[in-house]
Amino acid sequence: MNNKRLKVVLSVLAMAVLLTGCSTSSELITLDTTFQDVMNDGFFAAIFTYPLSQAINWLTPKTGIFLAIALVTILLNIIVLAITFKSTVSMQRMQEMQPELLKIQAKYEGRTDDMSQQRMAMEMQNLYKKYDVNPMGALLSSFIQFPLLFGMYSAVRRSEAVATAQFMGVSLSTTPREAIADKAWICIVIYVSMVVFQFISMKVPQWLAQYHGKKEADKHHKTYHKPEQQNMGMTYAMLAMIAFAMLSWPTALSLYYSIYSLVNIIKTVVVDKLTHKED
Repeated sequence: MNNKRLKVVLSVLAMAVLLTGCSTSSELITLDTTFQDVMNDGFFAAIFTYPLSQAINWLTPKTGIFLAIALVTILLNIIVLAITFKSTVSMQRMQEMQPELLKIQAKYEGRTDDMSQQRMAMEMQNLYKKYDVNPMGALLSSFIQFPLLFGMYSAVRRSEAVATAQFMGVSLSTTPREAIADKAWICIVIYVSMVVFQFISMKVPQWLAQYHGKKEADKHHKTYHKPEQQNMGMTYAMLAMIAFAMLSWPTALSLYYSIYSLVNIIKTVVVDKLTHKED
């Protein structure tokens, strides 16, 4: 499931790179810019880019650019969690049931006759019922982030506050690649934090699943066998590609994704606590 989420994020990044070259406008959005002005750039810009840019522009004089982006990011996460709470729970339970799911798939490996396929489907369906998981619903929170991440990317590119405000003497419109050359350490720290928090965000569901698996095994006096993690090479490759893409994007976006990943870590732990109250 983490692979699927990373694939969604990577798709967003690829689309952002592609659409950057064909964007109808790169004009800065200021507090004086109207909704109708941005509507001329397209529906997406008006619905997503405009409110995010204006939120950053409005908050920056009051809080500074760092906190402005942080508060907008936290607000987005709260909205997404409110919309996708059930699918977020399902996604974490999918991680927990992965060892049992792999056992079922291994049991019927190479058996392609209709009877075996039907039995496998029935056992998998019973497993979903056991964990109260809707496999399709579990993907909702992944797809919700698609327009939001690209919307934030556009907002960062077009927000007047990002272009003009500074944090610790450095403009967050500076890219991490430029920051390395200019020795703008705060931008480098933000970029590295983004990579670290994204890695932890990716691993936390696995760590929690292993914790609950070991606890369940101990409860029944059984030996816990850590499940093999499939396709981890692909996952790390995707993370490396995200990190590479972010090198050439404004540090403001690294800040957004750093906070997004940190909030996602907290959200994952909180949801896990709420769904394992009996533990």
